[in-house]
Amino acid sequence: MDLVSLSAHKMYGPKGIGALYIAKQDPAINLAPMIHGGGHERGYRSGTLNVPAIVGFGQAAELCIASRAPDAARVRALRDRLWTALSGAGGVHMNGPREPRLPNNLNVRVDGVHGESLLKAIAADVAVSSGAACATTSADPSHVLRAIGLSDEEARASLRFGLGRFTTDQEIDEAGEIVIGAVKSLRKR
Repeated sequence: MDLVSLSAHKMYGPKGIGALYIAKQDPAINLAPMIHGGGHERGYRSGTLNVPAIVGFGQAAELCIASRAPDAARVRALRDRLWTALSGAGGVHMNGPREPRLPNNLNVRVDGVHGESLLKAIAADVAVSSGAACATTSADPSHVLRAIGLSDEEARASLRFGLGRFTTDQEIDEAGEIVIGAVKSLRKR
């Protein structure tokens, strides 16, 4: 890896703090600083460090490492439980392979239902997205879904469910019921 960016909030740490790993190479990777000034951080970023957030990031990383295996197993079981519920509606397809797959991610598409319509039908009750969190302002179909072979129409019919450390069995069951109800209603239109 040449460059790796990390964000603390992705591991339940404080928002607004991250880290950038830069591999030592010869020749060195040439990055331009985003904030100019005193030359801190080897000239990459000047300014006063947010020490409390850095400490919080470190603590979050330690907790994440310590609970990685049991958290992944529990969240994987919840993801599979949600998939079992959703697939009961018929015409629901998992995007991408079943394994290997991140334990906290389920991306599905539903035959005969546009993803945005389904999203609007369930948005008050289920936190879900029709695309990548970093591309929510784009109306284009997901470039990732298109890269794995989905058509534009299939990509637009897709929803992404993110599960986490605090997701419960009850929330999964309720989400499955809500989504299936919305799918049945939208298919009748």
